Amino acid sequence: MAEENSVFIGKKGTMSYVLAVVTQVNQGAKEVNIKARGKTISKAVDVAEIVRNKFVQDLKLADINISTEEVTSAEGTPLKVSSIEIKLSK
Repeated sequence: MAEENSVFIGKKGTMSYVLAVVTQVNQGAKEVNIKARGKTISKAVDVAEIVRNKFVQDLKLADINISTEEVTSAEGTPLKVSSIEIKLSK
């Protein structure tokens, strides 16, 4: 699947990401990935559920992948950060 069908969750409000997912679906994307790391994981789950329950009812939960990524902090020390990828498809 292409990267353009991915929504990376960050610091914006939840509805910004909901709009991004709904826009991709309305433009004909058959599946959309919602990706998040660390503290934004709960927001990613919220986005997926809001899209499925309020906006695009025929969207199915295709897959959920959880993993741990190693990132380098500003001080240069390696940190392990949890990540999630939620795949929604028609």
